[in-house]
Amino acid sequence: MSREALYFIYKNTMKINPQNILQHELIGLRTEVEDSTNREVEGLFGTVVDETRNMLVIENASGKDKKIPKAGTTFVFELPEVRVRLRGDMLVSRPEDRIKK
Repeated sequence: MSREALYFIYKNTMKINPQNILQHELIGLRTEVEDSTNREVEGLFGTVVDETRNMLVIENASGKDKKIPKAGTTFVFELPEVRVRLRGDMLVSRPEDRIKK
């Protein structure tokens, strides 16, 4: 199989979508904190720049990094064609372990 054919298959089967977002890297995605037990971070919008077991680090419009706990927070992620709402409790795990599932 040619390199171009393999790339085409990879590109079209590994594309991030609402059904497989939990198995994908979140760094680089635009997100909004829709709901949180910490009311001060609700409405925060920015780009995910880092992820740990329990936190997402979001860079806001002014360039500041905000550490947001996953548990107790609802995130809305912007994908190429749709917005996806996820409970942060579903994301609590090390990123490399979540991607393997």
